[in-house]
Amino acid sequence: MKPISEFIDKYFLHFNAASLVDAADEYNNQLILGNKMMVTLAGAMSTAELGKILAEMIRQDKVHCISCTGANLEEDVMNLVAHDHYKRIPNYRDLTPTDEQQLLDQKLNRVTDTCIPEEEAFRKIQHNIERFWKNAESNGKRYLPHEYMYKMLLDGCLKEHYQIDPADSWLLAAAEKNLPMVVPGWEDSTLGNIFASNCIVGKLIPSTMKSGIEYMTYLADWYIDTSKNSSIGFFQIGGGIAGDFPICVVPMLEQDLEKPTKLWSYFCQISDSTTSYGSYSGAVPNEKITWGKLAKKTPKFIIESDATIVAPLIFARILGW
Repeated sequence: MKPISEFIDKYFLHFNAASLVDAADEYNNQLILGNKMMVTLAGAMSTAELGKILAEMIRQDKVHCISCTGANLEEDVMNLVAHDHYKRIPNYRDLTPTDEQQLLDQKLNRVTDTCIPEEEAFRKIQHNIERFWKNAESNGKRYLPHEYMYKMLLDGCLKEHYQIDPADSWLLAAAEKNLPMVVPGWEDSTLGNIFASNCIVGKLIPSTMKSGIEYMTYLADWYIDTSKNSSIGFFQIGGGIAGDFPICVVPMLEQDLEKPTKLWSYFCQISDSTTSYGSYSGAVPNEKITWGKLAKKTPKFIIESDATIVAPLIFARILGW
């Protein structure tokens, strides 16, 4: 039985719905060809609990590298350890400034219709991650942001705090596979701010955390090594730095390092950013041809819709559900 896929086959026939089908089927075709896939996560996909299905995509080797914001990196773990304390606000469109202040007073940080509980989420993780930062520094070691998170999750120090099925955590699934990952702009996150505050008061030194430039060199090494035996596709959820940063590795290798490099073999973006002037998130894929990222014949798709609706459907179809 493939109830979701069968439903899609019957009813998703035109417009954005048809683009969803085409993008999912070509994603599967890329995997059949032996190609690899980069998935990028912008927005608040972790708080939207995309991990429930993304984790399975990772476990079934249908995702081979992830680029995500610092927020998505940490918020998957926050959901893992503090889910019972989250508060949903169905009427979030009607909130007044006074209502918002009351949420702040309760230490509830709102992401659209969902409030993250500061004490139960941030502080529970902070105590543990700071230990890994300090241990690395005392031993003269330096790691990338996601590598610290992998170490914390694999250590098991958070297990007693799990409030969801750990199978629904995409970051835990990634840690168990040591999945390659880039987190550009990690400093723009709660843990990034906490790390900076530790540096300001002298508890840590900035070099204990590897930088964004080191993420790009890490990604370049992965791309060179992986593309020796396969091409690599690009599946972008949302816009912003999570997508902008990794897609640039190809023209960097080709143009700046003058290394013959395979272009991305597939491109799909799910976004509610409609086509517009001067907006990278609103640029049509063909514009990327002029930047040496995609080829004229690269399969290209844009699905103009809410990623919280579209991404689970695409992943379900790819998984054969």
